[in-house]
Amino acid sequence: MERNLQIPSGNSTLAATLHTPEQTGSLHNEACPLLIICHGFIGSRIGVDRLFVKAARDLTESGFAVLRFDYGGCGESAGEYGEGGLDVLLSQTRDVIDYASGLTGIDPARISLIGHSLGGAVSMLTASADARIQSLVLWAAVARPYDDIVRIVGEEEYQEALLTGKTDHRGYLLSDRFFRSLNSALPLRQAKQFEGDVLLLHGNRDDVISVDSMFHYERELRLRRRGRCEAEVIVGGDHTFSTAASYQRLIGSTIHWLKGQSAREDVAV
Repeated sequence: MERNLQIPSGNSTLAATLHTPEQTGSLHNEACPLLIICHGFIGSRIGVDRLFVKAARDLTESGFAVLRFDYGGCGESAGEYGEGGLDVLLSQTRDVIDYASGLTGIDPARISLIGHSLGGAVSMLTASADARIQSLVLWAAVARPYDDIVRIVGEEEYQEALLTGKTDHRGYLLSDRFFRSLNSALPLRQAKQFEGDVLLLHGNRDDVISVDSMFHYERELRLRRRGRCEAEVIVGGDHTFSTAASYQRLIGSTIHWLKGQSAREDVAV
């Protein structure tokens, strides 16, 4: 079942879509685990080539509830994406978690984040400071937000933002505050604070965010005293896993890992 939601966040609202397995609801007592998908830089809850729509439906068929949402100023959400800093994205992510924790049929003790690209960095930063997040799945995650986003935007637009206060990047007005906030965002350092399990997936043909980013995350996560980390290179995968083969490997590995997580949780209980 799929239904659209409006999630309050600050003075605005975020558009979202909730996917729930058919077996959840009033006829069943067991609440199901929830996966929240965090999209990347100037993205949307649909995803390039419908990545997040396909993923949400496939994950739901495997028994997970999935919430995908648009950050402010993206997709169907109100607001301006680039006028605030990264702290706005973190705040919006927390608001979505707050809202989702109170949904009927959702187990608030089993919430995980799936972060893609910049959404991967946001997911790591969020989870490192929020004990409600039990595990993370990072797809082609940004490891160094400032370096990566400045490179994507380009030096000319970046300098314009510094000189004039904002720059027009593909219709998104990115403020100098936005770039300054990226410079202080350190997901690799914060990764050590997250005690849950993490799955890292990255395509070897990603020409937007190098697969090296995955290895940087893996190195930091394996230094932790608590929490498992698994990593896999998706052979043939680009930044959005656009081929049928790379998508199937991505979603198959994700579902297999998440089911393993659920099995361990059941044993622990």
